[in-house]
Amino acid sequence: MQSALMNTYKRLDVTFTHGEGAWLIDSDGRRYLDAIAGIGVNSLGHAHPAVAAAVSEQVNRLVHTSNLYRVELQEQLAHRLAGVSGLSRSFISNSGAEANEAAIKLARLYGHQRDIQNPTIVVMEHAFHGRTMATLSATGNRKIQAGFEPLVTGFNRAPFGDADAVKTIAENNHNVAAILVEPIQGEGGINLPPAGYLAELRSLCDEHGWLLMFDEVQCGNCRSGSWFACQGESVVPDVITTAKALANGVPIGACMAGGAAADVFQAGHHGSTYGGNPLACAAALAVIDTMETEAIAARATSLGARVLDGFRDRLAGMPGVNDVRGRGLMLGIELDQPCGELVEAALARGLLINVTAGRVIRMLPPLILSDSEADELVDGVAGLVTDFLATATPERASA
Repeated sequence: MQSALMNTYKRLDVTFTHGEGAWLIDSDGRRYLDAIAGIGVNSLGHAHPAVAAAVSEQVNRLVHTSNLYRVELQEQLAHRLAGVSGLSRSFISNSGAEANEAAIKLARLYGHQRDIQNPTIVVMEHAFHGRTMATLSATGNRKIQAGFEPLVTGFNRAPFGDADAVKTIAENNHNVAAILVEPIQGEGGINLPPAGYLAELRSLCDEHGWLLMFDEVQCGNCRSGSWFACQGESVVPDVITTAKALANGVPIGACMAGGAAADVFQAGHHGSTYGGNPLACAAALAVIDTMETEAIAARATSLGARVLDGFRDRLAGMPGVNDVRGRGLMLGIELDQPCGELVEAALARGLLINVTAGRVIRMLPPLILSDSEADELVDGVAGLVTDFLATATPERASA
C-alpha cells in the first residue's frame, strides 16, 4: 500500500516495536544497539521506568488545559530549569525549533526596546537551528534552505569558532542585538569550538550590549558531560534553548532567559497552545530527577572518554580517517569521503548510527550505556569504518 505520508524523510526499511534501555527491537524481533537515541532524544534510553511511570500517572489525571490557566507542573519545571541553568525564567514550547523561534523573537524585541530599527542576530556557518522559516534562515546550511526563499532576513553569519570575525561584524554592523550559537555543533558535524571562544563571545556581548544566546537543543541536558555545554567552559549566557532529551521523547522545548533577557517578553508577546502541558512537564520533571539522582552528567563524561579512547586506539592514524572528536557522549568520526551508505551497513549489523555533514559518523547514544555496551559500540563502529575504508574507491573518495 502506498504511504499516505508526505515524502519528507528517506526512511530506512525497519519498524521498531519496542525498546529496552540502549536497545531497540524491530517487528521481526531483531535487536539493535541504538547509538543515535532518536537523534539525541532518548538520553535515558527506551522505556525508562521513571519516565514511563510519570507519563502513565499523568495521562490518567490531566493531559492539557492550555496556558489560559496556571499549570502547576509547568511552574515546577521552570523552577527546576532555573536551578540547572542559572537563568531565571523559561518559556516552555513543544520542540527545539520552537524554542529557537522564541529566542529569535526575544532578541528582536530586545533590539527594538533599545531603539534598533532592524535588529540583527549573528549566527554561524554550519549551524543548525531548525526547519521553521526563521530557524531555517538562521541555519548555516544552504542545502536545506534551497527552494524555500525568500528567507527571513536579519541574520549576519560568521565562521564558527572565529571570534575575530564577530568582532569585525561588530565594527561594521550597528544593528546587532544578539549572537545565537551552538556551543557544540551537532548537525554541522560534531564541531567543537576552540578553547576560550564562548568566553570571547560573552565579552563581546557585554561590550556591545548584545544578548548571548546558546542553542543547546542537542548538546544540552547532560549530553556533553555538564547540564549545559556552556557550563563546561564556565560561560553564562543570557538565553539557553533546549529540547530533545529534556523529556526523553515526549515533545517539549524550553527557552530560558536571565539577566537583561529575563523580562523582555510580556503577556501577549509569545505563546503556545500545547507548550508546557501537564503531560510533557511531568515527563521532563522525571528526567531531571533521574539525571540528578543518578549523576548522569558525570556518567556521560566517563563513558565519553571511554568511547573516544576506544575509537582513537582503533582508528586514529588510519588512512581515510580525518578526525575522531567529541565531548561527553556527543561523538563524531570524520572520514575523508562521503559515507552515508554506512547507515544501512550499520543497520544490517544491528547498530543504529547517523551520518551528518556528508562524511561525519555522528553518535548520540543513550547516557545510560553500560561499560560493555560502550565497548560494543566501539567494536561495531570501528569494524564498520575499517571495512568501509578497505573497500573505498577513488570515485567515492572524490565525490
